[in-house]
Amino acid sequence: MAKTGVAYFGGSSSSLGGGAAEALSNLTDMITTARVVDINLNSNSALFNKTGGWNGIGCISFSTTGKAINNKLSSTYNQLNIALPLFPQSKTYPVVNEQVLIIQLPTTGQSQVTGDNAYYYFTPIALWSSQHHNAYPDVYNQSNSVSPSQNKSYAEINAGSTRKPTNTSTSLDFNGNSGGTFVEKSNIHPILPFAGDNILEGRFGNSIRLGNTSTAGGIKNNWSISGENGDPITILKNGQSSNVSSEGFLPITEDINTDPTSIYLTSTQQIPIDIAVATTAAGQASTVPFSDVVTNTPTSPRSYNKPQVILNSGRLLFNSNIDSIMLSSKKSVILQSVEDLGIKSSEGNVNILSGKGVVSLGAKNSSQAVMLGDNFWFQFDTLLASLELLCKTLNKESSIPMAASQALFTTDTIAKIRQNRENVLSQKVKTS
Repeated sequence: MAKTGVAYFGGSSSSLGGGAAEALSNLTDMITTARVVDINLNSNSALFNKTGGWNGIGCISFSTTGKAINNKLSSTYNQLNIALPLFPQSKTYPVVNEQVLIIQLPTTGQSQVTGDNAYYYFTPIALWSSQHHNAYPDVYNQSNSVSPSQNKSYAEINAGSTRKPTNTSTSLDFNGNSGGTFVEKSNIHPILPFAGDNILEGRFGNSIRLGNTSTAGGIKNNWSISGENGDPITILKNGQSSNVSSEGFLPITEDINTDPTSIYLTSTQQIPIDIAVATTAAGQASTVPFSDVVTNTPTSPRSYNKPQVILNSGRLLFNSNIDSIMLSSKKSVILQSVEDLGIKSSEGNVNILSGKGVVSLGAKNSSQAVMLGDNFWFQFDTLLASLELLCKTLNKESSIPMAASQALFTTDTIAKIRQNRENVLSQKVKTS
């Protein structure tokens, strides 16, 4: 029988030098597979104190499922079957009942002198090729709780002994005594790869694709409408569409319009994003967004195919807790909403400036001028003063009927207008 994996190297002494062959043979004696029994995730974990508290986060207890390995462990690890993460900077911790590769390697002690080692584990083995979980029930430990009619080996079934069906479901423990809350979900889909992609997937429908434009192979995605094969794109997705099928084993591609939260970093791709402020008239395609806001309308977001960053989610919050938020653009900066659009400064000014153009209010190309309040009041007050003088003169004119009473009434009105100056001129809105 042909040897595969690490065992293949163990039998290659004819093609390797004696020292290398011996080293590889020793390596195979130090590696085995194991089932995760428990894991230290936090201070609520049963292993927390046994594995060094916070320094032991990620440590697992395990039971071996592969061959026995030569035990060169220090006394600390010998009795507990404890393994440490091999790659601490990449925290891909297993859930209970997943299987991992275990290897013996040096500890922080003087391993070269004492020969003591510790167990370390690799990332979970892809038994189900699933990014969600790869747990597998411990059939040996479960067999004692299963009825004889259910507990049939493959040999017994092949010999004709049937296995009686049951309506009792068996739940698989994913958390042990770790204090974790992992729950299996059958509709978490993997991400479909395209040639050359590097993809990092979480267990919960979140992913990062370091991908490219790919138009070949008959499998389509929604970012390869433009550009050439191999043009780079990076897609960060958190969660998946609520409309995906319940068949979680089927791979899917990202969809910026239905995924809960997305960040797209593009180069030459067109992204068919649905803009919240886009409007559709009966019998017409969507109008170009922002066309009624600025004179030089930007290319429609669905048509743009040059480098850009797109953020899309149910809500976006930009917050700066020390310094400023600055928006700078070679062309336009556009703010548009379906409902209210508010601009407020709690302690400073709100400045709207135009170096060469005009500040339009109410419409894109407003033509009516805004009155300069202080300049107008100066001239208006001068007019009122002249009118007041005229009324005082008429008040003394006895030859004109009712002149005195009308002049007195007008004088009082002028006085009230002049006294109300502070309420006429805004203290908050200024123009120049």
